[in-house]
Amino acid sequence: MAYRILVVDDEAKVLSMLKSFLERAGYEVSCALDGPEAIEKAKALPDLILLDINMPQMDGIEVCRAIRDNVSCPIIFLTARDGDEDKVVSFAAGGDDYITKPFSLAELGARIEAHIRREHRSKNIQRKVFGDITIDYSSREVTVRGEKLSFGRKDFDIIQLLSLNRGQVFKRSRIYDLVWGIDGDGEDSVIMEHIRTIRLTFAKAGCANCIETVWGIGYKWVG
Repeated sequence: MAYRILVVDDEAKVLSMLKSFLERAGYEVSCALDGPEAIEKAKALPDLILLDINMPQMDGIEVCRAIRDNVSCPIIFLTARDGDEDKVVSFAAGGDDYITKPFSLAELGARIEAHIRREHRSKNIQRKVFGDITIDYSSREVTVRGEKLSFGRKDFDIIQLLSLNRGQVFKRSRIYDLVWGIDGDGEDSVIMEHIRTIRLTFAKAGCANCIETVWGIGYKWVG
């Protein structure tokens, strides 16, 4: 069965181009021209969403926030802006990736394939305990003294990578490569923001810092 992709963009020509490209690649594609239509079509639970940020009335960030609690699939933002602040806002809203217009269809196709491959890769049932922290990798849940913590999709992916390799140091670019499934050159700010969010969530739950910064290199799990 073909994977289903929802494409959201207020430019009809862009929608048509992406729809044709994705259908040739074997995907089943639905389209939306604005935020409200995207929210409605997201109820069909696609396997991945391509979401334009710069739309009138209701932008992509608002759409992402509106659907994220009910839609677990990867969301890739499409935007003409390339600032670090925009990336931080996009990921904080629940996005999984960010690609700047104009982009090559080959790169877009590779990113989509990587996200879907990671999303549907079978996972062994695993559970680990680090002091007060319990991580259930099959249900993707983290609890502290029995209380469930709320982490974004990529936050949990980073926790999973580091905690399953306790003590091993990962460069930021390597984390991006392994978690996003694509080359992470130049994505240090993205990883730093996710690490900051993870640490803050654990700190609010009364946990000691379980992710250590190895200056000049990257991060390791010490929980």
